[in-house]
Amino acid sequence: MAKEIAGFIKLQIKGGAANPSPPVGPALGSKGLNIMDFCKQFNARTQERAGKVLPVVITYYSDKSFTFIVKNPPVAVQLLELAKAKSGSAEPNRKKIAEITWEQVKTIAADKMSDLNCFTLESAMTMVAGTARSMGITVKGEFPENV
Repeated sequence: MAKEIAGFIKLQIKGGAANPSPPVGPALGSKGLNIMDFCKQFNARTQERAGKVLPVVITYYSDKSFTFIVKNPPVAVQLLELAKAKSGSAEPNRKKIAEITWEQVKTIAADKMSDLNCFTLESAMTMVAGTARSMGITVKGEFPENV
């Protein structure tokens, strides 16, 4: 018989750096889950992506056990890495912080495709370009015809 799902917890944790301090400890502790067991499993699974912010969805069950899925880094984090910036522009319509190419947008879209709610690479690219625009990052050139 399948376990009964009690709920989900969504967190963003740096790869290989999960520890019982907030936000991990209070989120898991309030549900009665083993915090150190999660930290050890998460750190072991994400040590090759150490330092990158990774979204994780934890499914916890009524018997206090859990499973988790680690997703790709958020688009905004990947864009900031490309732009070599600490944060997005405070006034994205006036102050631009960087320029990227459609080829770079395509690589981010292909990487993040499984987590986005779109079916084609073109639509994923427009979503990534929209995120870049809202952060004050300009996408150079014309949208490529055949992606």
